[in-house]
Amino acid sequence: MTTSNLRDKAQLLHSLHTADRPLALANAWDVASARIIEEAGAAAVATTSCGVAWSLGYADGDRLPRELALALIGRVAAGVGVPVSADIESGFADDAAGVAETVRGVLAAGAAGINIEDALVNGPEPLRTLAEQVERIAAARKAADEAGVPLFINARTDVYLGAVGAPESRLGVALDRAAAFIEAGADGIFVPGVTDLAVVAELAKGIAAPLNILTGPGGPSVAELGGAGAARVSIGGRMAEAAYGVVRQEAREFLTDGTCTPVVEGPGYGEMQALFTS
Repeated sequence: MTTSNLRDKAQLLHSLHTADRPLALANAWDVASARIIEEAGAAAVATTSCGVAWSLGYADGDRLPRELALALIGRVAAGVGVPVSADIESGFADDAAGVAETVRGVLAAGAAGINIEDALVNGPEPLRTLAEQVERIAAARKAADEAGVPLFINARTDVYLGAVGAPESRLGVALDRAAAFIEAGADGIFVPGVTDLAVVAELAKGIAAPLNILTGPGGPSVAELGGAGAARVSIGGRMAEAAYGVVRQEAREFLTDGTCTPVVEGPGYGEMQALFTS
């Protein structure tokens, strides 16, 4: 993909973030799932870090080697026509320079956006310090700018998802982090772990950038979240979990009873072949 084409896709991804019609992202974990999501009418495709990690034999949470993640991102980006936003977890790097290297790899792979989170897996604290995360986001922004691509940086804070601090303090912490992330170069803010529409509305009101909210079974709809001010709604690893749930249920039946009752009517061989030959 040329820089010009990637620049166009990144600009398109930016334009899709609006609370009037939130960008709905059904997260993919491989090329086939990305193709199916695109065929269903998605305006963009985002990867799910947990689904990608599981599909490649790793647990989620900064355990997947960067080179494997970048290879998968490249295959997904080459496999669909819509913009791709890549979940790069905390950056696949120990420091800001490493995050910049990851971003250069993401751009070379053809992704138009990234998610980067402030969670600190197995660290002394659940979140990176604000200063450290700001440095990492700024490094990502600089790497993209130097490449001439307006990469959509969706900066995630796990204040709510990780239940960090007292419940009454989380809104203020999330807003403070969001403001600092935006100043460092983030284009959007992702706050997973929030489903209360009143809290979503407070976040949207206090964040000067598109707000991304995570939903799932039993959670608010895209329309409800958009009404509260969210400009982007994603489903995370839910679809990967559902797919693996089908495999588990059918495998158990087949290995126990010797029968195979479809859990859902999935695409047949011909439909899947058509996804890769059309």
